[in-house]
Amino acid sequence: MENEIVQFLLAHGYFIMFVLMIVEGPIVTLAATFLASLGYFSLPGVFFISLLGDICGDLFWYCLGRRYGMRFVCGPGRYIGMSESMVNRMRGFFRQYGGKTIFAVKSTTGLCLVTFVAAGVVRMDLRKFLLFSLLGGIVWSATLVGVGYVFGYLYEEIALYISWAGWIIAGLAIVFFVGINVHKKRQARIFLQSSKN
Repeated sequence: MENEIVQFLLAHGYFIMFVLMIVEGPIVTLAATFLASLGYFSLPGVFFISLLGDICGDLFWYCLGRRYGMRFVCGPGRYIGMSESMVNRMRGFFRQYGGKTIFAVKSTTGLCLVTFVAAGVVRMDLRKFLLFSLLGGIVWSATLVGVGYVFGYLYEEIALYISWAGWIIAGLAIVFFVGINVHKKRQARIFLQSSKN
């Protein structure tokens, strides 16, 4: 899948990068940053598009929750781990720590989609939502861009001297990304299980 994404990025540039970042931001951001470190794209451009795509995705889920409310939660929301009791429990978090909740979820857990829908359902102030989504997005996108750039730089430098070492660097980048995703999904699963109790 990663090879196909890279080919799309090379062929279609920043526009397709933006669209893909709305759908699957982390993978595309790492791939695009890796290519930016090799000179295919502008690093600030990749960061900006990553941030913009990330916020557009957040806004989509927020608006879905705000428009359809509990109908979405009790319908399609069940397939992404949502429940009425979980949203009611999160309502308290949003009342006390709305902005902090959005910021923390963006940078630490795999609950982004669920949290953004819940924020819409409880009608969190849109300006506040966007502000903390932006702040959390800056941290998350900067982390991904930094990691992608470092691995891309190492790949370029080491591959000049040892041809097979580039594959090791690329492998380490994939392992790092998978590790982050596994950790975030584990945290999400723990939270979802506790919310059902």
